[in-house]
Amino acid sequence: MMPSPLLSGMIDAAHTAGESLKRDFGELSSLRIEHKAGLDDPFTQADLRAEAIVRDRLAAIDPTFGFLGEEGGLIQGSDASNVWIVDPLDGTMNFLCGLPLFAVNVALVRDGEPIAGVTHVPMLNETFCAETGSGAFLNGEPIRVSARQGMIHAVLAVGIPFASKPRHEQFLAEMKRLTRRISGIRRLGAGAIDMAYVASGRFDAYWEQSVSAWDMAAGVVIVREAGGMVTDTAGKPLELMGGTVLAVTPQLQAELLHALRPAGSPASEGEL
Repeated sequence: MMPSPLLSGMIDAAHTAGESLKRDFGELSSLRIEHKAGLDDPFTQADLRAEAIVRDRLAAIDPTFGFLGEEGGLIQGSDASNVWIVDPLDGTMNFLCGLPLFAVNVALVRDGEPIAGVTHVPMLNETFCAETGSGAFLNGEPIRVSARQGMIHAVLAVGIPFASKPRHEQFLAEMKRLTRRISGIRRLGAGAIDMAYVASGRFDAYWEQSVSAWDMAAGVVIVREAGGMVTDTAGKPLELMGGTVLAVTPQLQAELLHALRPAGSPASEGEL
């Protein structure tokens, strides 16, 4: 793999932030935990440091682009077409619990569409990346979505709504429809990693009914370039600010969309 200068810069930004997170991960007891909207939405200086690192590195690539970060919000750029969308620490709760499943998520969105993305998992030394039209890669090697056929063989990933998130009834309906029909369901606690695992064939699909743009923007282009499909959970064209996402292999999309229909929707006998 020979990444473009743009993608190389994004990878460098993610790696540098990842090194900062690794240092903070080794000193968790010294980090002060703060909260945003509720007690179930924590952040620390580790998040803030990592976002500052990514922002500075990306500004060196092109200072005219806008920047949307989970911690600092939107900084308008003079180039209205291009926006960096960044989650400096996806999986903060995992991080605070000492679990190594967290990631740095960096995406470039042009006119509302993700065109390049990097998901770096520092504690596992794995970097997933893609640019539109150039394929998807893990540590420089090409990746493709799973070729598994049929829901009975599928391993799915889901974002479970926690206390302050909506649509708990919808989640319960989805589980009732799916658990009898599939090989397994996983909840990693980091949507960026879930999407990267779909792209690399480890999972067959990932969905979430309450998700932010910075959690999924990088994964959108990585999954699509690996041969997967990304829509909202109703099968409509994805809106990054729309709040839902489904990343899935082409062969399972129709059946999974049926299982994700709104709670209370009727189904024919024997259907999901």
